Amino acid sequence: MKQKIYQIDAFTDHVFGGNPAAVCILDKWLENDLMQKIAQENNLAETAFVVQRNANYDLRWFTPETEVDLCGHATLATAYVLYNYHGHSENTIRFYSSRSGELLVEKVQNGYMVMDFPADDIVPIRGIQEIDKAIGLTPIKTLKGKTDYMLIYNSQEEIEAIVPNFHLLDQLDCRGVIVSAPGKEVDFVSRFFAPQSGIPEDPVTGSAHTSLTPYWANILGKTKMTAKQLSLRSGDLMCEYLGERVKISGKAVPYLIGEIEI
Repeated sequence: MKQKIYQIDAFTDHVFGGNPAAVCILDKWLENDLMQKIAQENNLAETAFVVQRNANYDLRWFTPETEVDLCGHATLATAYVLYNYHGHSENTIRFYSSRSGELLVEKVQNGYMVMDFPADDIVPIRGIQEIDKAIGLTPIKTLKGKTDYMLIYNSQEEIEAIVPNFHLLDQLDCRGVIVSAPGKEVDFVSRFFAPQSGIPEDPVTGSAHTSLTPYWANILGKTKMTAKQLSLRSGDLMCEYLGERVKISGKAVPYLIGEIEI
């Protein structure tokens, strides 16, 4: 069996930037084990699989090690593929995830796409010694969302200087750990570590911004914000807080179009 595959760099306007995701547009669902093996073979943060259902699309995401509840950059990459290579002519794409519900992507001006996702429910908690030790720097606040911990620091310099202990991070009871602080040239900056999911440091994490956006909207007193994820590849996002939903905007560029044999 031959399957077309796309590799798209998301949350960037140039190749080798942002976060790469693989995208497979399927006629029907493959076995779970096979999709997991494809994701493992791709060895990217996420591989997205999508099946059209009437005018909408069912969407799933796999890291090299597990299926995840939500992935922003691979959703953005999938929308890019549908707009540019699969003839989706309407401005809005309606995705459905059995784990995260309805997800919308809208094509707007200047190459941007806007994702409409459910906002995470984040709550402050007491600091956790194991997390602080794994990150190597004690935060000023610790919060917990649906799948991730979020640690808040005073400055962008602190976020840039973090060198986590991935062995200790791998033992935590979560999908990953977000670290964040006010930015110098943007409203806030972040990094995301998820060795539990086979991703030591994710280049740009759209789903983490469903947690970051509500938090910083409350702290900064504004609903529209600019953000940057400070990985080596780096990525730029625009975020808007809508209460129960968040909008996360970015660009994407193609890197590879190929065919796999399975």
